[in-house]
Amino acid sequence: MGRYVVRRIIQVVGMTFAFVTITFLILQAMPGDITNLYISPEIPPEVRQALRERFGVDQPVLSQYARYITNFLRGNLGYSFRHYPRTVWDIIRERLPRTFVLFFTATVGYFYLGFTLGKIIAWKRGTALEYTTTVGGVFLYSLFLPMYALLVIWFFALRLGWFPVSQFITPRLWRGVEVSSNTIFGYIILSAALFVALMSLVSVYGKKYSRTRKARRNLYWGIGGITLGILVTGWGISGYAHLAANIFHHLALPVITLTTGAFAGSMLLMRDSMLETIKEDYVMAARAKGLPDREVRDRHAARTALLPMVTSFTLAIASVLNGGIITENIFSWPGMGQTLVKSIQTNDWPLALGTFAFTGIFVLFAHLAVDILYAVLDPRIRY
Repeated sequence: MGRYVVRRIIQVVGMTFAFVTITFLILQAMPGDITNLYISPEIPPEVRQALRERFGVDQPVLSQYARYITNFLRGNLGYSFRHYPRTVWDIIRERLPRTFVLFFTATVGYFYLGFTLGKIIAWKRGTALEYTTTVGGVFLYSLFLPMYALLVIWFFALRLGWFPVSQFITPRLWRGVEVSSNTIFGYIILSAALFVALMSLVSVYGKKYSRTRKARRNLYWGIGGITLGILVTGWGISGYAHLAANIFHHLALPVITLTTGAFAGSMLLMRDSMLETIKEDYVMAARAKGLPDREVRDRHAARTALLPMVTSFTLAIASVLNGGIITENIFSWPGMGQTLVKSIQTNDWPLALGTFAFTGIFVLFAHLAVDILYAVLDPRIRY
């Protein structure tokens, strides 16, 4: 196992180098440069040339590549042309929490919904529930996302007025506030991480101290309710609860759109995996022992059927850092996806390359995490 992990890390490092190189060459092949923003009869050619020299785009491609790789190995992604003198790292740190909160919430939502519905319709194959859920999910999944998002905005935001149309905060509520929106996003991420970590510990160690399934369930829900109560109380005492509520109010509409439009993919994946798993001998043996159907479904069949879902979920989580380019632009959500589009449109290739590189590295290491998780979840897998 240790040797395999070391080999995979070496492969990831090599693939990262290749990924950055290819992305650099593709961006360099794009016509124009940052001085295209300043094309005007009032700007003489010598001023444009001075700008090219200032940003370093007048040098040969190999020289620019050598300088970029040298800085990249030092952890320096350079300065943004469009936001100069801000660094690429500074912009990524600003936009990353917004994208992470939005797409992590949506990804967890549609995977959990797809996992739950997938195992249920596989267990109740051939019923009206399966046909209704499958047709409805596939219909939403097959809709053109921009059109579906605009319909959701029109109905829930414009027609009913339940949610804001765009942006991620209401500016008038944040006037005179001492903290930034990114700080609140950070607190939200920290609260969610604490809750998930605690509930994971309860799930793992609860089996050791709870003899029956009912006792484990009561322990799980009891501690979960207490933890949520403590977190809500802490937000109330901090005085930032209304700011977090404002963010969640803006967050609701894109999360609803992404969850309802994407859950069918994970649902069908879980359904197919469950249909294969329930044919296994150990599932038949569990049924022969007289165990309740729900226990056989959840503890014996669903756990093994979960493996393809783990792969898909881990890679989806890695991809959230890049942000949904379409989604963020439709909802005017200033995250990584919108930043990437604008950086390409303005030939701000340090920012575009930094965004690509940051996301690519995360995805590559997510592949490594998937391989390790496979061995943990399925004892039959050995490296």
